[in-house]
Amino acid sequence: MEAPILPPVQPRALAAPAVAGSESAMRRAAEEFEAQAFAMLLQPIFSTADLSRSRFGGGAAEAQWQPMLVDAYAKAATRAGAGLGLADIVLREMHRIRAAATPANTEGTTP
Repeated sequence: MEAPILPPVQPRALAAPAVAGSESAMRRAAEEFEAQAFAMLLQPIFSTADLSRSRFGGGAAEAQWQPMLVDAYAKAATRAGAGLGLADIVLREMHRIRAAATPANTEGTTP
């Protein structure tokens, strides 16, 4: 019996931070991005596994739950600090963009 072909992982929309300058919301968005990127890299590993030889014997149900399992693995690894290391880089870039978009305080200065 051949293993079922799994559909590709569809990226999920990341929630925008509730407050534009909230540090914790920006950190959470960066970590969610890292987890999503990691899940997309893990998906081919799991899609090439022979599900008929797995503990649960494969089948349609296992194929349906597998993308969620891969996503959970990626989230857990990212949360534990064993992800790709992208969250800090993404957060630093978010800070840079926010600083560039913030107008300089020019009140009280005369030309």
